[in-house]
Amino acid sequence: MKTKVFIITGFLGSGKTTLIKHILKFSEDLSKTIVLVNEFGKVGIDASLIKNTAAAQIVELTSGCICCSLKIDLIQTLQILNHEYSPERLVIEATGVADPLSIKEALNDRMLLPHFQLEKIITIVDSDFWEAREAFGTVFKSQINQADIILLNKIDTIDKSEIPVILKEIQEESEKALVIPSLHCNIDPDIIWSPSQQEDPGMVKSSLFKAYDPEIDFYSPLNGEGTMTAKEAGFISFVYETIEPLDKELFKEFLNTVPLELFRIKGPVRFAEKTQMLNFVGGKIEWQEWPDTVNTCLAFIGWDVIEELILEKLSQCIVRI
Repeated sequence: MKTKVFIITGFLGSGKTTLIKHILKFSEDLSKTIVLVNEFGKVGIDASLIKNTAAAQIVELTSGCICCSLKIDLIQTLQILNHEYSPERLVIEATGVADPLSIKEALNDRMLLPHFQLEKIITIVDSDFWEAREAFGTVFKSQINQADIILLNKIDTIDKSEIPVILKEIQEESEKALVIPSLHCNIDPDIIWSPSQQEDPGMVKSSLFKAYDPEIDFYSPLNGEGTMTAKEAGFISFVYETIEPLDKELFKEFLNTVPLELFRIKGPVRFAEKTQMLNFVGGKIEWQEWPDTVNTCLAFIGWDVIEELILEKLSQCIVRI
């Protein structure tokens, strides 16, 4: 089985180390996970910070960037990691000036290709720097274009009215990516670890039923970091349940009109003919087959959305007899 590789990228100071620290606190078993930290400089500050909370192996590459001067070192390091550990997952924290496209090319080296499989590229964007993105050049543009997940981080640093505009601009720049606003880089672990529908369309994990609370789960500040709570920042979570079947076409129309600020919907949806599992993240929709006919139970997570309006729209999707 190939090692699944997750690349975390983003410009300097965007929050990559904070995200790594969150990942290392996930409830999943990390005994077969290795974190590879790349520092641009001679002193590995980020790795030292991460090791304080690490539940996984930490490996450092210093004095260069893995997309250029350390590319050979990266290939050699990955060969060693494969031989000595055969990890199930490898998380690479790239330096802020690294182009993820070059890292992808390194993973395609003939010595690595049989052993490593790129799973996802996660790019972190500092909200406060988005307006000045042109000054960051082609590397920043590549970080956006290559991403599978984009975290619009530090949303508490800018005016609330700017968030919907930036979310839309990022989505237009990278149509394939899941775009998620975040506070302190907190994120639903399922978004990172879950395989794509194409890889295993029949896979449904028990965690699909968990209704995440952004105040106490993955949007709360880490280790007392910051002063603004998730609720103060505008995050909201709620649940919709009904025993009545939903009209499939009306429900699909509802999903097509969901604003980017409502970025997470998850749970079983009961239609007249069958029940299906919905996984909606950042405007992207995945359906999975669900063997049981259960009632609709959807968990919603959003930023600055009005719960009552969403629930009213959902009630209009109920099949009328």
